[in-house]
Amino acid sequence: MLLWQNIPMFLVVGSLASAAVCSVLPNRIARAWLVCAAGTACAASAFFLGKMLGYEGGSYVYKMGEFGAPYGNELLCGVMEAAVALLFTTVLFLSVLGGWRKGKQDVDGVRRNLFCTVTLLLQAALIAMTYTNDMFTGYVFIEITTIAACALICVKSRGRTMFAATRYMIMNLIGSGLFLFGLCMLYCLTGHLLFPQMKEAVAELAQTGRYDVPLFTSLVLITFGIGIKSGLYPFHTWIPNAYANATPSASAMLSSLVSKTYIFLLLKAISRVFGQETFSLVGDVLFVFSMLGIVMGSVEALFEHNVRRMIAWSSVAQIGYIFLAASLGTRAGAAAAVFHILAHSLAKSMLFLSVDRLVTVSGGKSDFRDLRGAGSRAPLAGAAFAVGAMSIVGIPMLGGFSSKMFLAQAALELAEWKCVLMLCVLAVSVVLNVAYFLRTVLTLYRDPLPRMENVQGQPAGYAFCTAMVALIALNITLGVAGGTVMDWIQTGVMLL
Repeated sequence: MLLWQNIPMFLVVGSLASAAVCSVLPNRIARAWLVCAAGTACAASAFFLGKMLGYEGGSYVYKMGEFGAPYGNELLCGVMEAAVALLFTTVLFLSVLGGWRKGKQDVDGVRRNLFCTVTLLLQAALIAMTYTNDMFTGYVFIEITTIAACALICVKSRGRTMFAATRYMIMNLIGSGLFLFGLCMLYCLTGHLLFPQMKEAVAELAQTGRYDVPLFTSLVLITFGIGIKSGLYPFHTWIPNAYANATPSASAMLSSLVSKTYIFLLLKAISRVFGQETFSLVGDVLFVFSMLGIVMGSVEALFEHNVRRMIAWSSVAQIGYIFLAASLGTRAGAAAAVFHILAHSLAKSMLFLSVDRLVTVSGGKSDFRDLRGAGSRAPLAGAAFAVGAMSIVGIPMLGGFSSKMFLAQAALELAEWKCVLMLCVLAVSVVLNVAYFLRTVLTLYRDPLPRMENVQGQPAGYAFCTAMVALIALNITLGVAGGTVMDWIQTGVMLL
């Protein structure tokens, strides 16, 4: 095995080791360590993707300690996994940069190295769940992600934040419990934890008709356990408070990365374990919940008066898009789901980071009427918010447009009534997205209220500006090069 093929393992182990180191460092040094570790992970992921694009085999299995199944743990390394890992590490790195100055104001000095520690734990979990070829390892890092995400919320120790963190923890523990019950049942039926061996056993059970009910039950528990943890409608009520009350960096990471990683693991389980026929009935139920989430999340966002909560409600709708694509049970649906994970992650992190700057230059007020003129008071933040909003809406040349186009193409493979229904829901959602995001963008550039004319915040800082420029460039790049990225994803889906 070549040295570069060890990069995924080094990223996981290195992130865990860096988290341990950060926990004992002084605050300022811990911050520098976090930035270096996150930047190194981002650079290593980019290098690894470049190597995988030229790799003849397309993908390979990395055996931890050279022990194969059923004793050892394995990582599946392919172009799709490398692209997703690069996205996750990049968004995490830019989220840390873009929200650090405000984070220093919101987080007490004694908690700042805790923030660095749990951020690196989150990075390790994101990378591990992206590459894992083992269902139980996925569960272990699901729990690490849950703990890290909850800590990122409550590191800002205020009343509303603690309440949001408590609700977040309760709902996520319910989801984890369901996932674990489903995993235990599946292990009892198959006797395996690695994806390839589980798939063989599940296929044999499905062919013989043995244990159909327990097999179906395990699929339901795993799917809806992930659904609860991801905020699938109607299990979404914890999202607005959690995302709106955390620090800017935490909000960006929670909305862009955590839920998406859970869904990516579910996509791997569906493709590599259960298969389309076993998943079909659950997929129909998921199809209904997803469409309800797309519409209801957008409706709630339309009637919201607080800009942070409006963006959080928008996340409910976007989670619905991803589950809708996953519910189709087809290769085109799985590829569209992964692409929407990429597009939404880039747009949503930019929205949460930029809106905090816009609120700062509006006297700390987050209601729409107080944001009038904020785009002129903070030009870069206003431009970043506009680009992120237009990407979510689906304006051409941005990642969101390509994502919705691929979703529509996946719908064309469905039965006629199902295709029409899905396209109608997508059309209604676009109209609702235009309504609440266009209203917000126009508000940012309206004449300010008299009491806001002389409001000025602290300078944005080089880190924030760097993060915003990078995220704008990445959103445009994903829109322009969407076809190339989709080719990588389709290759990975076929290998799954």
